[in-house]
Amino acid sequence: MGLEEEIEELREEIANTPYNKATEEHIGRLKAKLAEKKEKLENQSSAGGGHGYAVEKTGDATVALVGFPSVGKSTLINALTNADSEVGEYEFTTLDVNPGMLKHNGANIQILDVPGLIEGAAGGRGDGKAVLSVVRTADLVVFLLSVFEIERYERLQEELYANKIRVDAEPPNVTISKRGKGGIQVTASDDVSLDEDTVASVLREHGYVNADVTVRGNHTIDELIDGIMDNRVYLPSMVAVNKADLIDREYLPTVEENLRDVGVDPEEAVFISAEAERGLDAFRERLWEELGLIRVYMDKPGRGVDYEEPLVLMEGENTVDDALRKLGGSLEERFRFARVTGPSAKHDEQQVGRGHELEDEDVLRVVARK
Repeated sequence: MGLEEEIEELREEIANTPYNKATEEHIGRLKAKLAEKKEKLENQSSAGGGHGYAVEKTGDATVALVGFPSVGKSTLINALTNADSEVGEYEFTTLDVNPGMLKHNGANIQILDVPGLIEGAAGGRGDGKAVLSVVRTADLVVFLLSVFEIERYERLQEELYANKIRVDAEPPNVTISKRGKGGIQVTASDDVSLDEDTVASVLREHGYVNADVTVRGNHTIDELIDGIMDNRVYLPSMVAVNKADLIDREYLPTVEENLRDVGVDPEEAVFISAEAERGLDAFRERLWEELGLIRVYMDKPGRGVDYEEPLVLMEGENTVDDALRKLGGSLEERFRFARVTGPSAKHDEQQVGRGHELEDEDVLRVVARK
């Protein structure tokens, strides 16, 4: 029996086994086996070669536009950036990944117009795996939907999930330390609902014999497997609804209901028309917000504060030390202290060290040894 047949058998057994506490450990083993066999099949497929889409990440952040063919990705990226992506009324106009650079609030935001996905992309159809490999490198996923095809959002999510991309989720809190003997010892926090035998069985299916594992948080079996596999990518996302200019106002409640049906709050979606260039200001602002970008204005010795070209950092990577790394040169080695004026400072010209967290529109002056 080949791997594909084994995978299908496992899927059928999982689907036909009712989930309860009595079957939890058994289902855990089945899902762990399934994950391992899918990984093996993917590795065999990738060994066969084929072209990919290698795009160098540049700028302050990278955004991937994800959507089915002819949803308007090329039109949108042309309206937003300096890209020149071919536009047509037929499917698969875009056959290569086309990067463009959006300049907003002093930041350079790279936007990738990737070839339109098709159903089964994660399985390799329509160069889907190559396309999705590019999405994995992004800082933000933008689901671009046609106002007439809101229901396809769920299919897009499924394709990303099948390619190990987890949107709007946190990585599972699972820590594993191998040891020489003693079997598998499980330590679980009070909010973990999975049985410890289930956790241990899943680890054994993934090749662990002796290990200490700590699980925190109320994870599902699938999330536990994600934490063990350690090759998942966790990305934030947003939804943009294109071609909004083609509907009557009377149809808008239907669109909003369709969004709710697929789990999207209509208030959180951005309605645009790439063709008519409507709603693009709101789209840019939402990108900025979802990327968590902040502007830091550098106070340069003898030249004053540069408000024209700020240093752009990302939330979570916004300490003075992060700023020094991005500035480059010898400042990291020569750093003495910094002075900050702005939202993160207790007072103007506050003296701070490397660990100080900067906020949007802070003014930063680095004092360095000569």
